[in-house]
Amino acid sequence: MRITRIEFEGQIGYFATAHRKRYTDHIEVELLTPDFPNGKQYQIAANSEEDIYAMAEQMQLSLEGYRGTNSDIHDYYRELIRLGKF
Repeated sequence: MRITRIEFEGQIGYFATAHRKRYTDHIEVELLTPDFPNGKQYQIAANSEEDIYAMAEQMQLSLEGYRGTNSDIHDYYRELIRLGKF
């Protein structure tokens, strides 16, 4: 089994999608917020735990609206790491 797409929902009107296509070395993340209704795209290295954690921080802040603690960020990190290459 292979996980290829994960969808997230934060506060009302805030969404994100993370996906990784087979044979690529990156994860694509799209954030949909009232400020970016057409989405804001990011590409992060699938084999970099640091990049994945930094994206988790950005997602948590964008979707929840506040800078969270490590446990808040880890919820996003845990899901993103499933798409990583380790």
